[in-house]
Amino acid sequence: MGSSVRELAGATPATRDRYVDLLRVASLGAVVLGHWLMAAVTPDGVGNLLAVVPALQPLTWLLQVMPVFFFVGGFSHALSCRSLLRKRPEPASGAAADSVYSAFLRARLQRLLRPTMVFVLVWGAAALLVQLLGGGGGLTGVTLRMVTQPLWFIGIYLAMVAFTPPLLKLHERYGWGAFAGLAGAAVAVDVLRFAAGVPYVEFLNFAFVWLAVHQLGFLRADGRIRRPALLAGAGLVTAGALVAFGPYPLSMVGMPGEKVSNMAPPTLALLAHGLWLVGAVELLRAPAARLLERPRVWRTVVAANGVAMTAFLWHLTAMFGVYGAMLALDVELPAPASAAWWAQVPLRIAFAAALTAGLVAAFRAFERPASAPPGAAGATGAGPLAALGATLCLLGVLGLSMVGFGGLLDGRTALLIAIPVSAPAAVAMTLGGWLLVERAGRGTGVRAGRPAR
Repeated sequence: MGSSVRELAGATPATRDRYVDLLRVASLGAVVLGHWLMAAVTPDGVGNLLAVVPALQPLTWLLQVMPVFFFVGGFSHALSCRSLLRKRPEPASGAAADSVYSAFLRARLQRLLRPTMVFVLVWGAAALLVQLLGGGGGLTGVTLRMVTQPLWFIGIYLAMVAFTPPLLKLHERYGWGAFAGLAGAAVAVDVLRFAAGVPYVEFLNFAFVWLAVHQLGFLRADGRIRRPALLAGAGLVTAGALVAFGPYPLSMVGMPGEKVSNMAPPTLALLAHGLWLVGAVELLRAPAARLLERPRVWRTVVAANGVAMTAFLWHLTAMFGVYGAMLALDVELPAPASAAWWAQVPLRIAFAAALTAGLVAAFRAFERPASAPPGAAGATGAGPLAALGATLCLLGVLGLSMVGFGGLLDGRTALLIAIPVSAPAAVAMTLGGWLLVERAGRGTGVRAGRPAR
């Protein structure tokens, strides 16, 4: 791996925005570290450190960095989509547009779905075996339920990829106006939710809030975020006012038992938080770019980017593995937030990191996208087929993040848009959707090459 990383780093074109790669790695790393720190595991179950020590909740204004990842995604998706548009067959017919859309989905989703499907199938087989042998209680049962929860992020990201081509067109026509339209829709949803009491309308903000943050990435790609300090200040002041005077909680991550969460579904306060974070990271762009000119630093970022998704998928597996080993070895699990608990934190994180590294070594090969054979240009129906596949993947991944792998043999379900979904059904939707995206992306006549970042 060392030589390949060195070669990739050495072959980096001068035009590449290295800071975007650093933000991608740093944001996922912050999420992983946050999960490891927030988990308050006891022999009786799993709690949240922020609920045990509410005074720590302001830290989520720095550590809830998912908006940064989705912002970076918008930047990368804009570059990738435009690259494919330049390569599309001429004339630019409807069939050619279908080809570009399906090739774009396949190129962007491969690196996301290949490691995700391996994770899902491995955990699904393990869960089935455990429950056939009569297990599934205690920490094992908690693990089976919770290990899939980070998949919600994959589902939201899938939606962003699927909406990129039409939203990029809106961006190219209206610029900041396209962002303002999505942000305005998020405002309207929260007004209907909190002021008018309209039921279920809040779920629309899964789209409006995250797509608005994603749209900021388009603006970044065109160099249109020219006053990051103003963006950061406006976002921070707005978020603070909404929390101080509105119905929004202080924490920017979900808390157990709370009536309103800023995360699920996302709120206007979380959108303002996203603006503050985007402005803040843009202010750090120049010094970070100078740091990334150092060969050793850049090689580290390149190496981390090559395994970031695999590490994200398996980091909770590693965390629960560490706690399971502690229980098996009769190591005391102190009360969360006690002095003994804090003293154990460095060791628990070190062991979780080591176990994650082992899992990455085992599964990292699946993060490398497979090449697509060229086919006939302008394949009829490729676009709708790809859109259907992406929709099935989205529903399957979100469903699995909610239901988990616990209760496989009992038919356990969770509600997904008012429809009960079981783990087998969610896996089937995800796998079927991925196969449709693969089929649509092949034979399009559009060479995606290495996805732009």
